[in-house]
Amino acid sequence: ERESEGLVVPLMGETKTRSEGRGPALTMAASGAACEGMVGQAVRPNHPTEKVRELQRSLFRAAKKNRKRRFHALYDRILRRDVLQEAWKRVKSNRGAGGVDGETLSMIEQHGVVDFLAEIRDALEKGEYRPRPVRRVYIPKSKTQKRPLGIPTVKDRVVQMAAKIVLEPIFEADFCDCSYGFRPKRSATQALEVLRLRCSRGQRVVVDGDIKSFFDSIDQARLMERVARRICDRRVLRLIRQWLRAGVMEDGETRKSTTGTPQGGVISPLLANIVLDELDEVWAREWSHLGELVRYADDFVVVCRTRRQADEALARVRTILEQMRLELHPEKTRIVELRVRGEGFDFLGCHLRIMRSHFKGKTYLFRWPRTKAMTSLRERIRWTANWRRWTRMRDIREVIEELNPLLRGWCNYFRTGNASRHFNTIDNYVTQCLHRLMRRRRCHQGRGRNRRPVLWWRDWPHERFVRDFGLHQLLGTIRYPGASHAA
Repeated sequence: ERESEGLVVPLMGETKTRSEGRGPALTMAASGAACEGMVGQAVRPNHPTEKVRELQRSLFRAAKKNRKRRFHALYDRILRRDVLQEAWKRVKSNRGAGGVDGETLSMIEQHGVVDFLAEIRDALEKGEYRPRPVRRVYIPKSKTQKRPLGIPTVKDRVVQMAAKIVLEPIFEADFCDCSYGFRPKRSATQALEVLRLRCSRGQRVVVDGDIKSFFDSIDQARLMERVARRICDRRVLRLIRQWLRAGVMEDGETRKSTTGTPQGGVISPLLANIVLDELDEVWAREWSHLGELVRYADDFVVVCRTRRQADEALARVRTILEQMRLELHPEKTRIVELRVRGEGFDFLGCHLRIMRSHFKGKTYLFRWPRTKAMTSLRERIRWTANWRRWTRMRDIREVIEELNPLLRGWCNYFRTGNASRHFNTIDNYVTQCLHRLMRRRRCHQGRGRNRRPVLWWRDWPHERFVRDFGLHQLLGTIRYPGASHAA
């Protein structure tokens, strides 16, 4: 038995992986996405997926048992056929566009997945694998700003996913409890619930922080030092260096990068958590008496009791980040004193504010979708129900079938807050868009003698769409916030 194999531990409790990111999930997760993370749905004992999970549990147990242990025989595990098959399964479930080589998922399936994975394994075995530059695209961040996104090739995504499957359990054993972003069995809802509980116990001064251009500012040398604390397999370290130095292709030109990690790569969230784990460690060891740190990727909040503690906490965080060669965003970082009828703050797609309960008369930290989230959802609904997209529509059920996944994903993210009024607003907006579409398409108006003016609000109320056509209704789906924390 080799040193890095460790022991096989009992099956950990099953959990559902949430389709949450930094903001609300606007679409439902594909069936294969439940495998993302260290554990997932039950599978057959000898199924390749179960063998992969057994490997992950073994690595996690070995890393947890000895926090100073370094793993030296991991490259062969990345090459395992079942690991590559599981990596392909996850990459396919995430869908996504092709990279700079133009090769898409559908093209690979047409030519044969088995041959594709065999080619990857052969290149890795011979040491001939070379990652291609990532394709740079820009996605809307606001009305005036765009977020850069790097799209690796499908081959690179599969290799990165295989490496993540093997490396993630080792670093999960070290990560602090205050980190909730891009981790198995962790979610944004849990981070928001921690804030609710802390504010209900009197900690109502908040340091709302954001790291400026985090993914583009990561010190690669410092990152590799932290990776090498756990990994001493030179071939694995070489793989990570290749991905960091692959460069970015934009407008036909390739630019090599000496800092940062491409935002959009499969391995990037894990590397980001490895970097920021230094902040979590220092805070837990030296400054936890000032307040509780809650971090989701590069967005974080420190919940304090007094303004003096918050001022000192902000100064300490700034000092720690400067030592990591990172910088706080001057416009997005601030201190907020939470009080009734006072200002609130935005975190993970929600607006959080102290409100007085109408039932008990006490004050609590309420949360609901922030204005940007509401605007974004309205735009998606308006685009989905645009009459120009449905020139051959025969039944309104076709539109509702496309709207429902969007509404369910958004609802599942925000339903543990205090969003009843916002849910009712979205329900009414969906009804208006469906009315507009039906008027444009001249549906259900009759012809000849049967033609009559339709009073849309009376003849086609929201309840009719829900009852007769299966439209997903948001109002009435609110859950008690504590249920999300217990889950």
